[in-house]
Amino acid sequence: SHIGIHEEMIKDHVRTATYREAIIRHQDLISDKVVLDVGCGTGILSIFCALAGARRVYAVEASEIAVQANEVVKANNLSDKIIVLHERVEDVNIEEKVDIIISEWMGYMLLYESMLASVIFARDKWLKPGGLILPSHATLYMAPVTHTDRYRESIDFWRDVYGIDMSAMLPLAKQCAFEEPSVETITGENVLAWPFVVKHVDCYTVGAQELETVTAEIFQSMMREPLHGFAFWFDVTFNGPRQSVQTKKRVKSEAPVLSTSPESEPTHWQQTVIYFYEPIDLEQDQIIEGSVTLSQSKENPRFLNIHLEYSSGGRAFVK
Repeated sequence: SHIGIHEEMIKDHVRTATYREAIIRHQDLISDKVVLDVGCGTGILSIFCALAGARRVYAVEASEIAVQANEVVKANNLSDKIIVLHERVEDVNIEEKVDIIISEWMGYMLLYESMLASVIFARDKWLKPGGLILPSHATLYMAPVTHTDRYRESIDFWRDVYGIDMSAMLPLAKQCAFEEPSVETITGENVLAWPFVVKHVDCYTVGAQELETVTAEIFQSMMREPLHGFAFWFDVTFNGPRQSVQTKKRVKSEAPVLSTSPESEPTHWQQTVIYFYEPIDLEQDQIIEGSVTLSQSKENPRFLNIHLEYSSGGRAFVK
């Protein structure tokens, strides 16, 4: 419900402009149709859809920001088109099928605090056959990274503080700095190898059970740099509904893509980095292998447990 969260998201030009571009790109499928906005927040995506010609938009929002969203709709004279529903989508009552589902459901590392399960619920309950889902596909990537500056600022700092040896602080410093995944911005220069796909999601077909546990194998050849950890980022694509192969190819080639890659313009998602407590010094073409498992927390399914196993140069590690 805090305005700061919504301000950050709306000011994220890459995020907001890509959604608007996708709505405009699919305007022929939205015009005079019924839209369901899952987790509408302040209602900006619902308004974009109404301005693109949607006949009706159900803007569903569980948090208290729904009150302000309704006022925003009124202020823009769109109350005849947009119906704000202040409920969880799992509890809401909508008495007609919808042609389009739109949602900004992605969390950090794609799946942390993600609302994808709510989108799947809405799809299975209300989306007409052949309906449109925006975004349509998502891909989570992972790559090994080096980040000497980050390690120096967080850890090596304690070795000499105004001439005083404070290295006794190092174990606590490493625990505080690197125990949890870090949401931060890195660059392509930090990435040591080609990223690999951890999970590809087709929003038209994915089932909620697929998200309970996601496992990917790691096998990569490194550059000669210290390995400080692994970074995660994601892309989402705004393809149209499934059509003929020829049409799908044409639509896919034109589909807007929202990327949170280190090579792309920064977004509020940044990248998520899992740091090792100790860097691994790598030789050129040294292999690192292992696996990563992302599992939903049983206490809160929007939270993630991350289990990382990796080995290189005859040493094995678990985090």
